[in-house]
Amino acid sequence: MRISGIVSSGLGRAHVFMAQKHYQEQFLSLMGKPVWPGTLNLKVSGSDLSNYIALRMKSGIDTLDADDVQISAAKEVRVDNITSFRIRGFLRDGISFGGATAYKAIFKSNGDEVDCSVLIPDLTRHFDVVEVISSTFLREHLDLKDGDKVELELKLD
Repeated sequence: MRISGIVSSGLGRAHVFMAQKHYQEQFLSLMGKPVWPGTLNLKVSGSDLSNYIALRMKSGIDTLDADDVQISAAKEVRVDNITSFRIRGFLRDGISFGGATAYKAIFKSNGDEVDCSVLIPDLTRHFDVVEVISSTFLREHLDLKDGDKVELELKLD
């Protein structure tokens, strides 16, 4: 499965979560090395949104903002051959840090490829924004700017 999207700025809060030791330990197991304490956001639409909604549905995440046409299209997308990885949430000092589902992928831009994972938090405000994690600071490494079109290729079983 491929998902193309447009690089977009987020709220700038992912680093608060991504830097947590509990998450970083799980990301190390997932990726084989520490990940950059932040995410790269990709805005998706059309068939790319249907593919992303299919991953969200596989994760058990409601997609309340999607319309019936998008949900119907997503149900037709094959995702049974893509392995999901559970990222467990935790409590720290009375503050709840939620869980997430991750899918390994390859990030592609201008002929360069970088291992990454699509991260779908259990709680998120976006249904049409893909969050990408990597051991590399993707914006800097690939000289990405808001508005750049990039592609993700999900790794199959």
